[in-house]
Amino acid sequence: MSENKGVLQGFKEFLMRGNVIELAVAVVVGAAFTNIVNAVVKGVINPIIGAFGSQNLDNYKACLTTCHVDKKTGEFTDGIYILWGSVLSAALTFLITAAVVYFLMILPMNKWKARQAAKNPVDETPTTPTEVELLVEIRDALIAQRNGSTATPSASSATVIAQKTQQ
Repeated sequence: MSENKGVLQGFKEFLMRGNVIELAVAVVVGAAFTNIVNAVVKGVINPIIGAFGSQNLDNYKACLTTCHVDKKTGEFTDGIYILWGSVLSAALTFLITAAVVYFLMILPMNKWKARQAAKNPVDETPTTPTEVELLVEIRDALIAQRNGSTATPSASSATVIAQKTQQ
C-alpha cells in the first residue's frame, strides 16, 4: 500500500515539473497546428514558389547521374535523383510550426515566469564569505597574533576562526 503511494507521489511530482509541462504543451500545440501549417505551406508558400515553376514542391528534383525522363508523365525512369522540393516543404513546415510554438506558447510563458519571479521577495540573508575571503581573514589574524600585536583581530576574523574550529 505504501509502495503505491510512493509510486503515485513520484509520478505526480514528475508531472508537475515545469519542463515536462512545457514539453507536453509544445507537443500538443505543435500537433494541433500541423494542419494549419500544412494549409499555409500548400495554400500560400507553394503558390508563391509556383510562380517560378510547379506549385507542388514534390516536383522539384535534381538528377545526379544521367537520368531519363518519361515524356508522357515527366517522371524520371532511371538514374539517381534528389527530391529537394519535398525537403524544402518539410523544412518550411517545421520552421512555421516552431515559430508558432515559440511566439504563442514559450515566449508568453517565459514572460509570465519572469513576472512571478519579480513578485517573490528577494532573499536578504547575508552572503557567506567565500573561501578566499575566509583564508585572508585567518592569515591576517595569524600574522597579528605572531607579531605579538596587542590589537585584537577584527570581530569577523574571530567569528571566522571560531566557525572553522567548530567544524
